[in-house]
Amino acid sequence: MLFKQDHLEGIVAGKVSLAFRKWKQPAVKEGSLINTSVGVIEITEIIPWHVQQLSEEAAIAAGYKNLSALQQVLSKISAGTLYKIRVRYYAADPRIELREQTSLTAADRDALLEKLKRLDQYSQQGDWTREVLNAIQQYPHSKAILLAGKLGREKEWLKLNIRKLKNLGLTISHTEGYSLSPLGTLLLSAWSRKKK
Repeated sequence: MLFKQDHLEGIVAGKVSLAFRKWKQPAVKEGSLINTSVGVIEITEIIPWHVQQLSEEAAIAAGYKNLSALQQVLSKISAGTLYKIRVRYYAADPRIELREQTSLTAADRDALLEKLKRLDQYSQQGDWTREVLNAIQQYPHSKAILLAGKLGREKEWLKLNIRKLKNLGLTISHTEGYSLSPLGTLLLSAWSRKKK
């Protein structure tokens, strides 16, 4: 479940407590925790809703200027059931503490390398993790479209897989592109030494 940045900031500030989505099937469950750029967001309630039940107050609680703005967004999606979703800020993003590590034991390094090995093994595109980490290091703050071109990969494939690296604390997403985290830089260096 994706949120606009201003809605995320509203959730953290306590100004946004609702979201409305049209889904064929709910994309999340009550109690789901979602990692976002501002931290972890919890889904506390999901209720099927009707357009006629929407109100000015609910639209504002969902981060929209008014009911008309919310209706305009929802009207662009023809298929699916409308759901009212209660959301709240849950905690800081645990990946931030993870990615800021500046020391790595041999056991931690080997555990991370094993996770990357599994990502490579289960990929239909062949080994990719080291190639992508190297590209991010070589071209920091480059957008996905540029990195994809450098690597000869599809942009959407690349974005999805960079997200997997981010979940391991190895990369940082910026407004403009990506960079290696301190942990990612450390791991890549250790990986290079291990390969020699």
